[in-house]
Amino acid sequence: MSNLVVRWWDSDVGYSFRHSPTAMVAALIALLCIVCGLFAHWVAPHNPLDLTTLDLMDARLPPAWMEGGTGKYLLGTDEQGRDILSALFYGARISLIVGGISVVISVIVGVALGLLAGFVGGWVDAFLMRLCDVMLSFPAILIALMIAGVARAIYPNANEQVSFGVLIVAISLTGWVQYARTVRGSTLVERGKEYVQAARVTGVSSMKIMYRHVLPNVTGPVLVLATVQLATAIITEATLSFLGVGVPPTSPSLGTLINNGNAVLFSGEWWVLLFPAGMLILIALSVNLLGDWLRDALNPRLN
Repeated sequence: MSNLVVRWWDSDVGYSFRHSPTAMVAALIALLCIVCGLFAHWVAPHNPLDLTTLDLMDARLPPAWMEGGTGKYLLGTDEQGRDILSALFYGARISLIVGGISVVISVIVGVALGLLAGFVGGWVDAFLMRLCDVMLSFPAILIALMIAGVARAIYPNANEQVSFGVLIVAISLTGWVQYARTVRGSTLVERGKEYVQAARVTGVSSMKIMYRHVLPNVTGPVLVLATVQLATAIITEATLSFLGVGVPPTSPSLGTLINNGNAVLFSGEWWVLLFPAGMLILIALSVNLLGDWLRDALNPRLN
């Protein structure tokens, strides 16, 4: 692992990263958010999901630096006495996990279908591309709302695992299209090159050519797209949770925290809304900046 990191650091991409202050700052912010989210049990000063530790006497406390605040709660508390800072860490973990799994599923499905459409061609290509056109004609949020609504009607008493699964499927269902179209275009270019023709002449099967020879040469655009789509998936999850069709209230994400803050905004408790919204903006902005840098670093015409 250490040799792999050293090789990457000394590569052209590593050189571009070292000489890009924007990429380094964005990577630091993204890494900090990911670490705080994934290791919330150890990083968060309180457990906002443990009802036995909540004290209603600590409800609606402002941040520590404001009048009436206390050092025990750096970013204040909500109407239930939950620590906002700890809630941010736990909420970011759920948003990152849901968004990350959705992107992984979208990449697997999209890359496989894009390779198949571009390499095989014919009616397979025509059918898959028409399917992509149909999926692109519907907004992602609308499809996610429809799937979540149907699932809630069928399983009104669904547990948390079912709710998370429905949310991941709803986000992944529209996310794979961009990968399929991108990989299909790159595969159309790669399948006419000499190394593919040479593999065919030597008797290598089409399946091995696709996944052993063509796939490694089309992963560059996929990495860039996956980085950008991660931010989109996190925002989509937050939007669905804000609308009440995302994760259950017992496992709040950034979207549900923003929804709670929006409900008490006009009562003067601005910190309940501001800090979750700021956390969501930081994650999305840092990931998008990393995606822009990666696109430039992997594009030889820009180097």
